[in-house]
Amino acid sequence: MTIAGHLATIDLLRSRPFPAQSVRSEVGTSAPGYHSAELSTSEEFWDERSHMEVVGEQYEAEREALATVLSARWGPPQVFSLSSVLIRSEEEHIPEPWGLLSASVPDVHLWHVDGQWVVLGVSKWDTELPYQLLAVVTEVDPP
Repeated sequence: MTIAGHLATIDLLRSRPFPAQSVRSEVGTSAPGYHSAELSTSEEFWDERSHMEVVGEQYEAEREALATVLSARWGPPQVFSLSSVLIRSEEEHIPEPWGLLSASVPDVHLWHVDGQWVVLGVSKWDTELPYQLLAVVTEVDPP
């Protein structure tokens, strides 16, 4: 998908009401208080660490390109590390979508727009799983 397609998906998420229960949508998942979208997913699985790092860098670059366009709309993002959220999740309840994000996304770019948080992150669950560029729109404040 192109940057224009990613922007259209984010705008779509921002325009939707949040559902009463978790449901799968055409772009990701929606649940009480948030929508998430898988903007792009790598097609490959990894057999070499160096190749995995190159793909990860490509996904980070894609996030940065999208963040540049969103920054033109809403100003510079806050960059927020989720590592402490992941550690805290071992002993306390972390509200969604933040608990789920912290399990696979090391850091996010955040904008607070019209009472909602727009979140961009690169997800990497495990060496055998693909990278994903994720967008989340939520009314739940970061923990």
